[in-house]
Amino acid sequence: MDATDLCFAGAAEQARLVAAGEVSSRELTEAVLARVDRLDPILNAFRVVFAERALTEAAQADARRGAGDQRPLLGVPVAIKDDTDVAGEVTAMGSLATNGPAPRDAEVVRALREAGAIVVGKTHVSELTIWPFTETLAFGATRNPWSLDHTPGGSSGGTGAAVAAGMVGVGLGSDGGGSIRIPSAFCGLFGIKPQRDRISLAPKREGWHGMSVSGPLARRVADAALFLQVAAGGGGFVEAAAREPGRLRIAISTGLPPGVITRLGGEQRTAIERTAELLRSLGHEVAEREIDYGPAAWPSVAVRYLRGIHDDARAVPHPERLERRTRNLVRLAAAIPAGQVAKARAREPAIAARVNAIFEHADVALLPGPAGAPFRVGQFQDHGAMWTLNTIVAKVPWYSVFNSTGQPAASVPAGFDAAGLPLAVQLVGRPGDEATLLSLAAQMERARPWADRRPAL
Repeated sequence: MDATDLCFAGAAEQARLVAAGEVSSRELTEAVLARVDRLDPILNAFRVVFAERALTEAAQADARRGAGDQRPLLGVPVAIKDDTDVAGEVTAMGSLATNGPAPRDAEVVRALREAGAIVVGKTHVSELTIWPFTETLAFGATRNPWSLDHTPGGSSGGTGAAVAAGMVGVGLGSDGGGSIRIPSAFCGLFGIKPQRDRISLAPKREGWHGMSVSGPLARRVADAALFLQVAAGGGGFVEAAAREPGRLRIAISTGLPPGVITRLGGEQRTAIERTAELLRSLGHEVAEREIDYGPAAWPSVAVRYLRGIHDDARAVPHPERLERRTRNLVRLAAAIPAGQVAKARAREPAIAARVNAIFEHADVALLPGPAGAPFRVGQFQDHGAMWTLNTIVAKVPWYSVFNSTGQPAASVPAGFDAAGLPLAVQLVGRPGDEATLLSLAAQMERARPWADRRPAL
């Protein structure tokens, strides 16, 4: 296996190769760092790379393997989104408004290290993780490996670009309104937003008033399942991804939450139709059945999202350094009374019950991914907060309701458009049922493999 194939092998296969002694962690880490060194000046995926530290940890991993250590991610390099603490490093959040190193690893980073993973660097995000594109005045634009003129999405855009380009086999993202699933969709990856509280957010208590969770972006379902199992401290996700899902009832839902106006693009609609055909060919029962979001779903999302941004901005030590668009959005959010957040959260059980009524008739819901192609780099330059907000809602309206309900949802690759940019669909599961999503997505991947195709970098 040459260095490029090794980098694209994915975290699960990399872990197997290291465990079997077919490659050393040092060799794997050197290959990853060489690829980062070559490609990151083009893609700008990483804010900081820990090259010397990673090589030291790789040597330690090889020594542990030689002594019989069998940790599940032993010697495997991973990337960490720059909204998550790594001990001794700044958590920049895409901004110059933060400062000071984190005193200790976030709980999810601790869990990954405990499993033997090597943290090779921290990846770029949009400022305060607000936007589904990754461009900041502080750190520049992150670019999509499939087209350098387009964004990899956001806010986990750096992780998406790094994984898609084979710089790491899996990476950590977070998702408060689609920020794992959108970069996965734009970059041709599998990404799963797990059930709320599946992965600890400590030292944070929560994010965006219960909307945000952490989870993996990966080229293959098996890689995401392994990462999720390690980060969550169990759950049987590796086993779920390896087994057949059985015959499932799949509900196709393309309707929008009330209050949202957009149009699903032709190629994106075709992606849904072709995915439905695939699922039928795999023996599943597939039928159109719309999710009943109800009139309160979207306002609840907006309140929690905006007040979450407001609270994050109030917490940074140098708010005067925030970008003007961010400051304007924060001012807009300040007009929302704090009591509205409590009301929005109080409505969550009723909204969730209404949304999840779909699962009286289905096991999984099939929804669109983005409404159109990825945003172009620079598309939002010189535009204000409201114009940007309205534009992004029209592009990615099918994601954030499931943050407010807290249930798992995944982005699944669905081919490419005429311009060679990735297409995606979304799978939504019952509360707490990541296992079915992983099992079904893995079956889809076996039937129509997507990870063999690589961006031409």
